[in-house]
Amino acid sequence: MAIFLEKVKKKINDQLNPQDVLLIDESYLHSKHKSFDSKKFYLKLIITSEKLKNMKKIDAHKVIFSILKD
Repeated sequence: MAIFLEKVKKKINDQLNPQDVLLIDESYLHSKHKSFDSKKFYLKLIITSEKLKNMKKIDAHKVIFSILKD
C-alpha cells in the first residue's frame, strides 16, 4: 500500500508542484459499514497549493480527479 500512496503523491507533485501534500488512509473509519470492501482505500488528501487556492472549489476538485483518474 505504501507504494500506491507514494504514486498518488508523486502524480500530484509532478502535476501541481504544491507546497505540501498530506495523504491519510482513513479505511479503518469505514470498516463497520455494510458496503465496506477491504480491497478499496478510503483516503483523505490535503493539498496546500496556491494554484488550487485561486480556483473555485469545484474546479480544484476536477483538477485533482483528472490527475488521479488512472
